[in-house]
Amino acid sequence: MAAGPGAGVACPRPHGRRIEGGSVDHTGGGDQPLGPVDPLVVPRFAGPATFARLPRLDQVDRCDVAVVGIPFDAGTTYRPGARFGPAAIRAGSRLLRGYHAGLDVRPFADQQVADAGDIACTPFAIDEAIVQIETGARSLLADAAIPVVLGGDHTVALPMLRAINERHGRVALIHFDAHLDTWDTYFGAPYTHGTPFRRAHEEALLAQDRCAHLGIRGPLFTPQDLVDDARFGFTIVGAFDYLSRSVDSIAGEIRERVGDLPVYLSIDVDVLDPAHAPGTGTPEAGGLSSRELLATLRAFAGLRIVGADVVEVAPAYDHGEITAIAAANAVYEVLGLTAATAST
Repeated sequence: MAAGPGAGVACPRPHGRRIEGGSVDHTGGGDQPLGPVDPLVVPRFAGPATFARLPRLDQVDRCDVAVVGIPFDAGTTYRPGARFGPAAIRAGSRLLRGYHAGLDVRPFADQQVADAGDIACTPFAIDEAIVQIETGARSLLADAAIPVVLGGDHTVALPMLRAINERHGRVALIHFDAHLDTWDTYFGAPYTHGTPFRRAHEEALLAQDRCAHLGIRGPLFTPQDLVDDARFGFTIVGAFDYLSRSVDSIAGEIRERVGDLPVYLSIDVDVLDPAHAPGTGTPEAGGLSSRELLATLRAFAGLRIVGADVVEVAPAYDHGEITAIAAANAVYEVLGLTAATAST
């Protein structure tokens, strides 16, 4: 894994911690988690290009949650470009702040969060890339308890689930997406961004009848798509269900379904309506608003999150960074969830 980008120059400050050999003042330190660069010392448009300007993994003694990029998009079936998603999400995270009022937690101070850089993989051979990603994920899990992935296309979820399975066994999957991603093949290819959860089911990585899709909408190939998906143990909360149901009702159903199992969150930004996330590869009309997504994630407080990904940000199609900002805030909600568990 490559380390995150370097740091800039900071003004002197009376407290905090200066990284040895570096020049950027971070909040926290000592017996407290090392946090982001202090925005009152270094402006948000300056400083390191890590997620939320957090320290790099190699700058901390321990790590509860590692944010890691996987710049891979060879599994896309329509518009490519998600290989540039990790950098875009990091750029969109610069305005994140230290206190999450909705959950009454400090995502960067109640736990040690660090940016682990990117897992490098070949852009040409999907099978080889999946092996490289899985190897990188296993290495990361030796250094951090919970990985949070910045994609990259949705293919990356499969090797992440394989690595998570070695530590936690079968997980309950909560999957936000416009699409089921349980198709069999595409042009004969078994590994694409539309197939990861069918493969995960076949490999016994998912807890049977404890998984859920949220935000599904749009045309399908045939009715058999839904039959197969149900056979794999998924329930579906469609995007249009949000018209007649509250966020609390939807989240309550999912919480009851997953119970106390370890949970993997997989968030494809195309779960959002293109008005809220134009920068993605397979946009579908009629999606969630960013508020609905963030509120649903927030309502999962208390679940045992063991890993997550936010994928399919393709910045070439974005406007004013609205997709990248939405994705960064989805990551922030995930960090809020892990912080809420850490502080109990």
